[in-house]
Amino acid sequence: MAEAIPVHSNAKIAIIGGSGLYSLFEGQTEEVEVQTKYGSPSGKISLGKINGRDIAFLPRHGINHTIPPHKINYRANIEALAQLGVERIISTTAVGSLSVEIEPGAFVFPDQFINSTHRSEETFFDGPQVAHISTADPYCEEIRSIAIDDSDNLGINYIDGATVVTINGPRFSTKAESKMFRSLGGDIINMTQYPEIALAREKAMCYFSIAIVTDYDSGLEGREDINPVTTDDVNRKFAEGIKSLRLLLDSLAKDIPEKRGCSCSHVLDNAFMNKM
Repeated sequence: MAEAIPVHSNAKIAIIGGSGLYSLFEGQTEEVEVQTKYGSPSGKISLGKINGRDIAFLPRHGINHTIPPHKINYRANIEALAQLGVERIISTTAVGSLSVEIEPGAFVFPDQFINSTHRSEETFFDGPQVAHISTADPYCEEIRSIAIDDSDNLGINYIDGATVVTINGPRFSTKAESKMFRSLGGDIINMTQYPEIALAREKAMCYFSIAIVTDYDSGLEGREDINPVTTDDVNRKFAEGIKSLRLLLDSLAKDIPEKRGCSCSHVLDNAFMNKM
């Protein structure tokens, strides 16, 4: 494995998302290539300013969306941001709705996740150091409260609190699977929240997700007028939400305090089974 190469950065906040967000930055940006002991992240990390705040940006699927969800090197992505000194991650993602009440076009701020993936590299603690982190409340409540206030001020349609089911991908769900996920308590569904969120938590980072609802997954029972999702649906609906997403990210960059006031930084305090 490649040795870690130290890179200096003043960015304490990182955005993980798609290439449509590059225009967030003001003025010049710097692209840095970070190597980790887990390999290379999805792409170069861009460093720039949003509302005068130093921000890092990582394209989750690569610069041209060439990396499918099941091939993303999640450990390298989070490790690279940790090496840069990032303390908070804002994830932007497309999701499907499992409920008629959650309509395409809405923003959702999840508060719980259900892992339905079968990915093996989902922890930094493979031994001999062993840690069991709490994920009872995995999303940062401090950033959530700020996002709610900013969304209200911006007039953004959002839903606060939802359970996101993460599937392996890259295929979409069958109707039977969608029905099962709804019965388990799932509200929305996507392919990348896990293990990204758990790995960030293992680094004692804050993690908050802005999910844009793009579709109704495999359709809804009893609703023949709602068709199963297609990739074109996802791309079109996500593009429609980009303007509001940029406005919200711009406000968050301004309003998130420099010093963390949440409990995310203490998640490792009592997690270790042994001292290394």
